[in-house]
Amino acid sequence: MPFLDGFIEPAFLIAIVIAVVAALAITAIAAFVFRMAARKRAWARTFIRLCRRPFRIVILIGALWIATSVYLVTTPELSRAVDFTMRALFIAAATWLVAALMYFFEEVIAARYRIDVRDNRVARRVRTQLRMLRRISVVVVIVCAIGTVLLSIPGAAAVGASLFASAGLLSVVAGLAAQSSLANVFAGMQLSFSNALRVDDVVIVENEWGRIEEITLTYIVVHIWDDRRMVLPSTYFTTTPFQNWTRRTSELLGSVEFDVDWRVSAVAMREELNRIVAQTELWDRRVAVLQVTDAVGGFVRIRVLVSAGDAAMLWDLRCIVRENLVAWLVAENPEALPLGRVEVRQPGRRPSGSAAPRPAGAQRPVTEAPGLFSGDSEAVHRGEEFTRSMPIQEVNDQKF
Repeated sequence: MPFLDGFIEPAFLIAIVIAVVAALAITAIAAFVFRMAARKRAWARTFIRLCRRPFRIVILIGALWIATSVYLVTTPELSRAVDFTMRALFIAAATWLVAALMYFFEEVIAARYRIDVRDNRVARRVRTQLRMLRRISVVVVIVCAIGTVLLSIPGAAAVGASLFASAGLLSVVAGLAAQSSLANVFAGMQLSFSNALRVDDVVIVENEWGRIEEITLTYIVVHIWDDRRMVLPSTYFTTTPFQNWTRRTSELLGSVEFDVDWRVSAVAMREELNRIVAQTELWDRRVAVLQVTDAVGGFVRIRVLVSAGDAAMLWDLRCIVRENLVAWLVAENPEALPLGRVEVRQPGRRPSGSAAPRPAGAQRPVTEAPGLFSGDSEAVHRGEEFTRSMPIQEVNDQKF
């Protein structure tokens, strides 16, 4: 076929073989260098894991593009078709490589900021911002690559001119259609760079306790304490109040409350609290207070306030304090256990001091308590003052 004559020429086949061999040689040399570096450098291992495949494909397509451009001598239509195909493939491979490099730089920088330490506020902020920048950059690179491929299509300039002519109307329509999506995008960027929310922050949303697991351009994933995932739009965190327990620091205070009898020994209970918290590593040595906060309704309210390094440690510390103080009350201060008093009566027997039963059909006498205007002589006098008739004096008409 005349159309394929250029593909079966010996020179073209030799050029293809040379291009493939050159690509394999370059990738082999690069792989050897990075593997030698990976023995001592962690970043080299990360580069091999993320960028190995896109790097090889870029080198291979680039070598084939050069070979076809130099040795493919045939009809102009075939040359343009092959050139456009190789250009599109190279742009796609290069886009993949650039995206992989962005992932590589994100992991290398994030490795310097560990989040598995006690005070990881700065590390969580940096990781959140890095993740947001990487996602925005990848989107921009992909859009630019698609635009570059489209502009390389023959006749795309005329089509582009007609599109730009109607860009005003299309932008208005697109803006109205994507209003909610754009709002979520800007809300996600605002949360990431305003330090209001970070990955691994402990939050209370919709009355649920959880950690921020992922922040994207349009939504945020909250890992609930029972391994559920709550997916919320980014605008939720910019329009709805929420609790962030780790915005400034991860240290927290927590309370444990008891309702006990009035015979409780608060001094001995306070000494027991100090002994309990001193023997656990969950307590951060900041706050351990026992106070009597209320004493009404037949019970004494004891409140224990303790502190811990983060929310998870605080929860365990509160449980330990509650369990050990309950055991201490039972063993050492049993008279302080809360009691409910009930009066038990035998059937058919009246309590002492009660009145005799009325005969059947007798009516209960009505007794009225003294009121403001009735009951005694002074009340009657006050009532008369309010109910007597008021004298009316005649006033003669006068002319002024």
